[in-house]
Amino acid sequence: MAMNSTIEKVTARIQKRSADTRKAYLAAVKTNIRPGPRRKRLSEGNVAHATAACPVLEKTELLGAKWANIGIVTAYNDMLSAHQPFATYPDLIKHAARRNGATAQVAGGVPAMCDGVTQGQDGMELSLFSRDIIAYSTAIALSHDMFDSVIHLGVCDKIVPGLMIGALRYGYIPQIFAPAGPMPSGIPNPEKAKVRQLFAEGKVGRDELLKVEAASYHAPGTCTFYGTANSNQMLMEIMGMQLPGASFVHPNTPLRDAITAQTTRRAVQMTDIGGDFTPAGHIIDEKAIVNGLVGLMATGGSTNLTIHMAAIAAAAGIIINWDDFSDISHATPLICRIYPNGTADVNHFHAAGGMAYLISQLIDAGLVHTDVTTVAGGEGLIEYTREPIKNSHAEADTVLFKEGPKESLDTDILTSVDKPFRPDGGLRLLEGNIGRSVMKVSAVKRENWLVEAPAIVIDDQNTLIDMHKAGELEKDFVVVLRFQGPRANGMPELHKLTPIMGALQDKGYKIAMVTDGRMSGASGKVPAAIHMHPEALAGGNIAKIQNGDIVRVDPAAETVNVVSDPNWLSRPLADAPKVKNLDALGMNMFAPLRGQADNSEAGASVLGRPEWMA
Repeated sequence: MAMNSTIEKVTARIQKRSADTRKAYLAAVKTNIRPGPRRKRLSEGNVAHATAACPVLEKTELLGAKWANIGIVTAYNDMLSAHQPFATYPDLIKHAARRNGATAQVAGGVPAMCDGVTQGQDGMELSLFSRDIIAYSTAIALSHDMFDSVIHLGVCDKIVPGLMIGALRYGYIPQIFAPAGPMPSGIPNPEKAKVRQLFAEGKVGRDELLKVEAASYHAPGTCTFYGTANSNQMLMEIMGMQLPGASFVHPNTPLRDAITAQTTRRAVQMTDIGGDFTPAGHIIDEKAIVNGLVGLMATGGSTNLTIHMAAIAAAAGIIINWDDFSDISHATPLICRIYPNGTADVNHFHAAGGMAYLISQLIDAGLVHTDVTTVAGGEGLIEYTREPIKNSHAEADTVLFKEGPKESLDTDILTSVDKPFRPDGGLRLLEGNIGRSVMKVSAVKRENWLVEAPAIVIDDQNTLIDMHKAGELEKDFVVVLRFQGPRANGMPELHKLTPIMGALQDKGYKIAMVTDGRMSGASGKVPAAIHMHPEALAGGNIAKIQNGDIVRVDPAAETVNVVSDPNWLSRPLADAPKVKNLDALGMNMFAPLRGQADNSEAGASVLGRPEWMA
């Protein structure tokens, strides 16, 4: 199948835009590539420090500098369900490495915070910045230059993007991701959403809400809805950074352990010593980034990736923007219905055909590039139309890859490109006199798209909650929630308002949101123009909107505007609210990061531009 013309056009545009920066990045990668083992460059004292605590056999090999040494960067903690399974991974990887003629060491840990735990709390204001702290932590872990390849253990919202940014800054080293997989399905997602909405309306108590929440999040593994965590897993697979079929196998199963062992084997093979040298900087190129964007649109993935993908791309010398997202969304049909775009979860998606079927469909339609480098080797993206099965008759460190399904096993969850759920990916770039923003419309009913209503302007999401309790929201309105951008307060997610606005919409009111904050992968049935930039604190026009201004949110026309007072842009900017709870949870430590954060379309990064992006 010939490549889709829009995908070709966007790819060429990104390549042209990134020509100088990508060239400079690849030059930096080339400069730092050395014949292995890399530790040969270190002094005897350096290596002695790095091996002092090792078992005798491993120490002998490390000091002898003959075997490859695999670094493990882990996001393990046992509070978060998605990362708790990583407790056993280092020993599994070390044993697998030994069987394959290599050693492995835990290079370092990175923080892993959960937006589910901090949702609506002060800690959420650290969430987005945790991504760049993870990138810093990854760089520190790899700074010892002891490693010939790296296995990254991470799953959730900011962890995978942070690991990727750090990995690409060490793009001259082969790197591969080993995920943990999703927890088994719990209470159905629509039932969970219904009880949350009933609680917001005061119709059920906290005990009933807690019972439902605990039944939803109940076991080791990622949450099963299609939010940022599972969007990350899809991306790592379609971009070639983890093995085919690795994303959605449950934790603590024989197949999951076999995939992790196979991941270790590939980590050894991809080293200079292993003979199939594959540095990370050669995997993530413009075509891989485009494949990731197509995957996001075809699956209805998280809006958080409109921020993270820009930062990941920049780490590899590639410049993308929301025009690229928009054009790819228009060209890519939505062929998945996973909550919040449907009722099924990722386990149902996996059972219906999963990633192998999805990628096969996208290849057949000419929507993705197959001529890419991946950690699987072989035939590029074609390898990802296959799925793993445990190899019980061979070595412990192998899985067999069989052809994936060519037909969906449940067309209500996973359909074909020829019969899509939507003709496009359901992501809109909205522009107008307020600024630039994005909206996920795949879960919004068509009759609820257009909203033209008076603005309710607030600077804190709790203000709207208080208004709801006081009975002041029984009307059409557009809530304009400002000073929520990365420079203002770290750009927290604003899901605390979702049940309230959903309940009002169900009553027949026309409701929408405009904000410079985030709503994430669970952006649901209420139209929300999010990630607005310039943000209020950076002089954005959102800081000029006043209560009662008529705001028109029109995703069909891809516009968001104030349409009442023609002179509204001449108003002064509103004063920023005083930062609340600055000392709570160490928030004041992050003040320098807020001051240097980039805009959301550029990735909201605090890392500064790499030298090749200057």
